[in-house]
Amino acid sequence: MGRNTRKRRTPLATKAIAASAALALGGGGLIWANFYASAHESNNQTWGGNQTKAATAQVATISCPDVQQKLTSVPYRARQGVATELANLDRQVTEAYNRLASTRDAQAKDPSFVQNAIVGPLKEKRSATIDRIRMDIQRVGGTFNSALSQLAACTTQTANQTTAGGNTGGQQQNNGGQQQNTGGQQQNNGGQQQGNTGQQGNAGQNIGGQAGNGPVAADFVDITKVAPNVQGKPRRQQSASTGTFTTRCGVNANKNHNTDNVIVAPGVTNGAHHLHDYVGNQKVNAFSSNQTFLQGGTSCQNRNDLSAYYWPVVRVQDGSQDFDQNADGGGKEGNVGKILTPVQAQIKYVGSPASKVVAMPQFLRIITGDAKTTTNGLANANAHWSCTGFENKVQLTQQYPICPQGSNVVRTFAFQSCWDGQNIDSANHRTHVAFADPASGVCPNGFKAIPQLTMRLVYQINPPTIQNGQVKNAYAVDGFPEQLHKPATDHDDFISVTTGGLANRIANCVNNGQNCA
Repeated sequence: MGRNTRKRRTPLATKAIAASAALALGGGGLIWANFYASAHESNNQTWGGNQTKAATAQVATISCPDVQQKLTSVPYRARQGVATELANLDRQVTEAYNRLASTRDAQAKDPSFVQNAIVGPLKEKRSATIDRIRMDIQRVGGTFNSALSQLAACTTQTANQTTAGGNTGGQQQNNGGQQQNTGGQQQNNGGQQQGNTGQQGNAGQNIGGQAGNGPVAADFVDITKVAPNVQGKPRRQQSASTGTFTTRCGVNANKNHNTDNVIVAPGVTNGAHHLHDYVGNQKVNAFSSNQTFLQGGTSCQNRNDLSAYYWPVVRVQDGSQDFDQNADGGGKEGNVGKILTPVQAQIKYVGSPASKVVAMPQFLRIITGDAKTTTNGLANANAHWSCTGFENKVQLTQQYPICPQGSNVVRTFAFQSCWDGQNIDSANHRTHVAFADPASGVCPNGFKAIPQLTMRLVYQINPPTIQNGQVKNAYAVDGFPEQLHKPATDHDDFISVTTGGLANRIANCVNNGQNCA
């Protein structure tokens, strides 16, 4: 389970992350530090020059180590208990963030308030929860890594650590001087630090968005001003599998939604803390089992495709509201605005440029991307944002595109295409699958190529505008509230469920170079 220690991405994702930190807008532009220095000065003016209040208002969110990512080995008999405790960790962070967002006045009056009233108590709760994880694992004879106990402490992040390009997480550091090129974008956005979309009116709520937790102006970029960044694909080898298999499952027009995540939080209601669109299998919730999936029915035209395809919804923040404005996972957790249904949802399986593929095993689970990149960094980011007419030129990871008139917003997902040949899931839901090498397309040692699931979602969205450093009519992906609706937190979930030999037919179609549907 621990063999796949290197984080791999598709070539598209690798280049997109670099490109979203290097926007070609002409001229050197303003360095990040200088931009936020001027933003801080603006905040001082808003607060009447009170340095303490201005500094306090910079606290944007809470950053907690992701315990789940470090859990690479959990005995099967302990997995349900551990999953429940991991969900408790998420709930604790959500509650702490909500307290952070609702106590701005107290924070302004007392510089130690956040540490004493929010971060300190959160550490105590997390310590107790991690200890329960230890007991769950050791109770069934497993080994617990004592280093995980050190992950209880959380920190706070300021606005300049969380906005586009600001939270590097180690990945962006490899881009070197490209980081400075983001300055031209920031000049267009002006005083982003105050970007509340005009709906909050409280200088302490300086992280934007209709609910006060994003997005902000720096999270958007005019795609016509971004230099092309899409890399070429690996050269096909003689044994390449060149076919495709398209499955038509609709766009969730029947509004099949919930805020559960049966992969990472089985048995936990609202385990995702944000809303998902579901296509394919129609009976997916926190309490679904493999047997449930087989009885779930499907929205797919191919009735043998009972797979679950689900992703966070996109909302437009134009002052509108939706059915869940007062619900957990919705407005109560900062996910606000009108839910947008894609106008197109393409689900396609493609082959490997380096080899033939083996059929996906029944009930294989794959998560691509990372819902917590704002605090985790970009190591597992795999978000692709673009516009129709630009997809072959520009893909963004850390910013949402502002598309020109007549062009639609596009989200693209390219899932891991290598499988360890043994496990349908893993303790951290990552190490049983891997990305192929971006240059050669070859899977890591010990992994087999499987048909690569790709998804393309198209949305009709009126282009947001940037006015006086604020974004108007923003759109954003749903997420955990402390993740501030950053574009890089986009992710997608999949459970492979097929009948009638469909998994083998998909693999054969891809291996034989056919284009099937």
